[in-house]
Amino acid sequence: MQSAMAAPALAPVTRQVSGSTGPALVPSSSLGSERGQPLAAAVAELPVLDASGRPVQFGELFRERRAVVVFVRHFLCYICKEYVEDLAKIPKSFLQEANVTLIVIGQSSYRHIEPFCKLTGYSHEIYVDPEREIYKRLGMKRGEEIASSGQSPHIKSNILSGSIWSLWRAVTGPLFDFQGDPIQQGGTLILGPGDNIHFIHRDRNRLDHKPINSVLQLVGVQHVDFTSRPSVIHV
Repeated sequence: MQSAMAAPALAPVTRQVSGSTGPALVPSSSLGSERGQPLAAAVAELPVLDASGRPVQFGELFRERRAVVVFVRHFLCYICKEYVEDLAKIPKSFLQEANVTLIVIGQSSYRHIEPFCKLTGYSHEIYVDPEREIYKRLGMKRGEEIASSGQSPHIKSNILSGSIWSLWRAVTGPLFDFQGDPIQQGGTLILGPGDNIHFIHRDRNRLDHKPINSVLQLVGVQHVDFTSRPSVIHV
C-alpha cells in the first residue's frame, strides 16, 4: 500500500499580474462564477473529449480528487510540445504518493490526442476542448501580451528551429490544420476535490508557462529533475 504524503496548504486562487512582484487575488467575477462560487457550475458541466471522442464533463475530472490541469495553446506549438515532454517525465508514483492527478487539456480535434501523446511520450490524462468553451469561461487569453516571461527551464528549441519543426509537422500530418486556434493561450490550475479552484495562472504569451516544479510543490509532489535529458535530433 502506498503511503500518502501530506500536502502543504494550497495558495489562494491567484494570477500573475504584469509588473507585479507577487500573486494577486483573482476576483471571482473574472472566472465567470456566481456569488463568489470558486468554479461556476456551468464550467464544471462543460464537456471535454477523450482520445476516442467520448465526452466527459470537465468537473468529473476533479470532483473526487485533486488535479493539476494544464491548458496548452495548441498541439502544433513547439513550446507546448516541449513543455508536455517534461510533464511526461513526472513519475506516476510521485503523483500517487501525493494523491494528485495530472491532466492536459488541448483545443484540437480529439483525433490529434494519440499522435501528440506518441510524439511527447505523455501517458498521463489528456482531453480536448475543441470549441474552447472552457478556455473562454476561465478567461484564458487569446492573443499575445508583450511581457517578459523569463527563460523557461522546459523549452529546448530556439524560435527558428521550433517554428520550422511545427510547420513540418503541420504539412506532413494526416490532417493539415493548426491543431487548435494558433493565437489561443493556455494556463495552469489546481482544482478539486469538488468544484474549487485553488490556484490559477493564465499564460500571457507562449513563453509564460509556470515552471512545473513550482506547481508540483503546491500540491506536495516531490521535486522532479528535468535537467538530465538525452539529445534529441529530429529528422
